[in-house]
Amino acid sequence: MEVMTRRLPAVLLAVVALVAPVLATAGCSGTDAVSQSVSGSNGYQGGDDALHWVDPADRDSVEGVSGTLLDGRPFDLSDWRGHVVVVNFWGSWCAECREETRALEQVHRDTAGDGVEFLGINVREDRPQALSYNRDHHVTYPSLYDPSSLLGLRFHGMPPNATPTTLVLDRQGRIAARHSGTILYTQLRSLVDRVENEQ
Repeated sequence: MEVMTRRLPAVLLAVVALVAPVLATAGCSGTDAVSQSVSGSNGYQGGDDALHWVDPADRDSVEGVSGTLLDGRPFDLSDWRGHVVVVNFWGSWCAECREETRALEQVHRDTAGDGVEFLGINVREDRPQALSYNRDHHVTYPSLYDPSSLLGLRFHGMPPNATPTTLVLDRQGRIAARHSGTILYTQLRSLVDRVENEQ
């Protein structure tokens, strides 16, 4: 497995508890972040642009990712088993998330004919605000509503460690790659193509 570092949520929460006054002024991207108290941060911080690739033999399966989409419809990620799936953790309050919106949507449109599925997971945000953002920025793929940031715990072995985080799942529903921070079109397209071309 190609890995630089892994941040442990429990350790992060302990650190945040010790330095909460300092973190209160930091976040995804400075003044655009939401409250950085322990109850509001859930151990998240801005990404470091680290890419982690996992060899097929070392991949962990993702189970139990379900809930309600922003538009109120029920959703279960297991329904997409057999497809390559891109999962993006985001919030419109996050400047880095806003920077990557166009790239994500473009890769979604470019690979839809290949059967690649895209899922956003909207964290720590009011539903109307998230819906308004997606409408204004012409985001066409669905997003699960996760205001408490609990769904990330379902991604065992390589959970999201920042906002934004993008994961690519293989056709068996296993985590093939994780990118922390703003992802570019070329980076995401390369990851999707690599997983699509696996035998």
